[in-house]
Amino acid sequence: MELQLLAMVSFAFVGAISPGPVNLIASHSAAQYGIRPAFQHVMGASIAYALVVLISGLLLQSIGKLLPQIAIYMQIGASLFLLYLAYQILRSTHRTQSNQLTKTPNMTSGAALQLLNPKAWLVAMSGASLFVINAAQPRQALLVFSLVSLVICVLGVGSWAGAGHLIGKYLQSVRQQLIFNLSMAALLCASVLNMWIS
Repeated sequence: MELQLLAMVSFAFVGAISPGPVNLIASHSAAQYGIRPAFQHVMGASIAYALVVLISGLLLQSIGKLLPQIAIYMQIGASLFLLYLAYQILRSTHRTQSNQLTKTPNMTSGAALQLLNPKAWLVAMSGASLFVINAAQPRQALLVFSLVSLVICVLGVGSWAGAGHLIGKYLQSVRQQLIFNLSMAALLCASVLNMWIS
């Protein structure tokens, strides 16, 4: 069981730490608003991902047949949501410039972004097929994999938020903030393009 747990942790870590929209938003949120509000985004995204893993494991056969048909709608929804977030980043103002900030990150937006992320569903389905379907006790394996996914997602996305928080300390001028916001918005747009290409 220890080897299986280690394999689950490794699988979850690679998915959680790799660059993607959820991690980019975590970094931007921490740089713009500080670590505490960004942590709400981290928790929302992590809880949502654990839920995605749980649903994927419980309904793998039926979702597996439906996923190719619904994937395009998830991709469209995710693309529109990411482009909206890129627009919000471009509109955001430096925290020292105004007391009136654009929408601060919260659990709902983090969860929505994760639930609309087709990659999250595909990774969860892959993990469930690897660690749950052929397990001696599938329900126990699914529970363990869901919990591992939750913890590792908090750590992975949280590390991006931590990096954003460190970067935020150096974004004191309007010009630096603008360059950072443009970079983050461009990366989000690039992730949308990458989603459609791959």
